[in-house]
Amino acid sequence: MAEPGGPEHIGNAPTTEPISTAPATDAKSEEKHRKLSALNDEDFRKKKFEALTKNETGEIKNPLVGVSKAALLEDVKAFAVKYGLEDVEPYLIKGALVAQNPIGIDSIEELDDEDRRVLSEEVTHKWKHPRTLYLTIILNSVAAAIQGWDQTGSNGANLTFSQILGIPDGGPFCDPTDITGQYKIGNDSICDRNSWIVGFINSCPYIAIFVFAAWISDPLNNWLGRRTVIFIAAIFSLLAPIGQGLVQKWGQLVACRILLGIGMGLKEVTVPVYSAEVAPRTIRGGLVMSWQVWTAFGILLGTCANLIFVNSPDKIAWRLQFGSAFVPAVPLLIGIYFCPESPRWLLKKGRVNKAYQSLLRLRNSPIQAARDVYFIHAQILYEDQLLQESGLAKNGNMFTRFVELFTIPRLRRATQASGIVMLAQQMCGINIIAFYSSTIFVQSGASKTTALLASFGFGLVNFVFAWPAIWTIDTFGRRGLLLFTFPNMGWTLLAAGMCYFIPSSSRAHLGMVTFFIYVYDAFYSPGEGPVPFTYSAEVFPLSHREMGMSWAVATNNFWATVVSITFPRQLRAFGVPGAFGFYAAMNCIALSLIFLFMPETKQRSLEELDYVFGVPTRTHARYQLFTVLPWWFKRWVLFQKNTPPCPDLYKFEENYTETESDRDEAKGESSGVEKI
Repeated sequence: MAEPGGPEHIGNAPTTEPISTAPATDAKSEEKHRKLSALNDEDFRKKKFEALTKNETGEIKNPLVGVSKAALLEDVKAFAVKYGLEDVEPYLIKGALVAQNPIGIDSIEELDDEDRRVLSEEVTHKWKHPRTLYLTIILNSVAAAIQGWDQTGSNGANLTFSQILGIPDGGPFCDPTDITGQYKIGNDSICDRNSWIVGFINSCPYIAIFVFAAWISDPLNNWLGRRTVIFIAAIFSLLAPIGQGLVQKWGQLVACRILLGIGMGLKEVTVPVYSAEVAPRTIRGGLVMSWQVWTAFGILLGTCANLIFVNSPDKIAWRLQFGSAFVPAVPLLIGIYFCPESPRWLLKKGRVNKAYQSLLRLRNSPIQAARDVYFIHAQILYEDQLLQESGLAKNGNMFTRFVELFTIPRLRRATQASGIVMLAQQMCGINIIAFYSSTIFVQSGASKTTALLASFGFGLVNFVFAWPAIWTIDTFGRRGLLLFTFPNMGWTLLAAGMCYFIPSSSRAHLGMVTFFIYVYDAFYSPGEGPVPFTYSAEVFPLSHREMGMSWAVATNNFWATVVSITFPRQLRAFGVPGAFGFYAAMNCIALSLIFLFMPETKQRSLEELDYVFGVPTRTHARYQLFTVLPWWFKRWVLFQKNTPPCPDLYKFEENYTETESDRDEAKGESSGVEKI
């Protein structure tokens, strides 16, 4: 369908029977119209608050369920009048009714055949969307590619920059014997110290993110919006790599990498949230995880740049490898303002008309735009009232919102789950290879050129195997992908470490190490690669989304800092086999945490997730440990084919119904992935 435009749709709005509603004449009546009438009932509010804080039954509830049709239509009328949307009131009425009963479109008499066709195509043609939506995702993908390129520039530069800047942590200077076979007194301790310095330089972007950039993203997003923050991040991503290529001392390199981290942090927090807020729920996982696909593409481009400059003199090779990462920042700077602002952010700021116009550019029809704008508006009112019910300030500053991440039960569970999945990304060991693969391959006996070629292969595998997740993440779910890939990452990483015991004189030594690293990478890319940022971008309610994502990104980068700082010293102390064995064990621990404490979120709207995270942590962990695990053991270890299906944790209340795709996909889901 051609991309809709705002003005012509407003002019062509269909007519319906007018709804008689007395206009608001004073502040008190206006406040009454601002809120859904059903929410003014005290018992109704208490039930909703309890559902968000202690959802023992696991029911997934539509926030519009329980509102009578008359009350709903009255509120739509007041909503249209208050925000100057009278011209599109018929669309808003239809959209509100669809939002209340998403699969009962055949029973909604206000809809015509064209409306039903458009709404049905959300299931039958779920990838059919306006060009503007895909343009927005492409620009977000460019931001992700910058992220990957920034990471791998240091991978190739690690082979030479430390020697040029006077802080060697390897090579002839650190060889324990000179050409006469005599031990070099003092060099060993110097190289140990330098290994910490090199680790610190490599970790500077991640230190900047978890200490500073992740946290300023919340107020910046709140004040400026998603697009402006991405534009600011692009400026840092343009200038910092150029600065890295021009430095003369390692202290200057530290400063440039800190600036690079500010740009990386702003993008890491903002881009996944922006993608989640513009994407329809049926393909949200696939579009949001494009962050990881194109981060992988950026890693591939970075390894290409490292190879291009490998034959340059050592004095300038590392400068070119660092500096080349500025290239993709240029189209991001130019293109971001051609994208619409996040409609959820606009609604949060009370700019409802602009939010509707934004949704017109992002959806196939006015009825879809009207449905989404009203549903998001209703959810914001729910959140405000529930925060008031809990005794917490709905308009608190960033410090208040941070405290609420750990004090409101629904938010605390989302904070815990996002923290676990972000921690797991570092525990799995991917970044010891992403940051130091060239060094690892050199220690396996490869030359510089061969090591960079092997690193290029790592980047290629990472990119190619990230693509399947676009389709699988909304089919098998976030949790299902992780439960499958973590065990496989553990044994492949352990196998890669064991291959170092093959004699280095054998051709199989380097070949088998490389092979198992590639297999490990192939398991990482469709699982723990895309899931953490997709998951963290969707689990927090709109009121705390920026702060929640800031927490998640800060957690991820804190542990990335730990990995980056410690790995050079870990290599000198344990060697590659010991380091790989350590991270193989970390995969097992991460698997246990995910199994017990990470709820599934696939195919749920950002608003419906309030009820998923209303289930207490103990209830979720007990269900996994005493229901899912025994069922899985009987079915897949003992191969008892007559085992009845595993009972579901989440249930739909009678008045709430799934989409057709939800039902179809739930039939084929494996146990351990909650069918929500």
